[in-house]
Amino acid sequence: MERVVSKLKVLFLCTGNSCRSQMAEGWARRLKGDVIEPYSAGIEKHGINPHAVKVMAEAGVDISKQYSKTPADLGPVQFDYVVTVCGDANEQCPIFPGKAKVVHAGFDDPPKLTRHLPDGEEKLSVYRRVRDEIRKFVETLPATFQNRILAQASSPHPSPPKEERG
Repeated sequence: MERVVSKLKVLFLCTGNSCRSQMAEGWARRLKGDVIEPYSAGIEKHGINPHAVKVMAEAGVDISKQYSKTPADLGPVQFDYVVTVCGDANEQCPIFPGKAKVVHAGFDDPPKLTRHLPDGEEKLSVYRRVRDEIRKFVETLPATFQNRILAQASSPHPSPPKEERG
């Protein structure tokens, strides 16, 4: 008799669900789809960032059909983990019913870091760097979850988010 293994339901949460959380959902679906059922959402909806779509496509991951949403738009999903991928989402993280454990894994905000740059390679290089950092994080899942939860619980002062608050 074959044993059915249920996938971990993981929500990647960001401020606007336009870039970092979308990338994380795409990577999780591509790299960990056998063990993770990924979702993404934002505290607000900002629409999907075209530069995020472009750099993910360069890496062979199509997120063009994903769309910006809030946790309420996802319905009554019982998440196992909620991963906040920015400081703002970590500070404003809503309460999730059930057993959801919140884990913070902050990444720089490409739109904020590149807002002064014209479209082109210099701007895209920032998106690519963050894309690759998110991939490296997703590659460590789900093993990293328990380590992060233990580290966050034992830390008297949580480390500040990497990106600046706006």
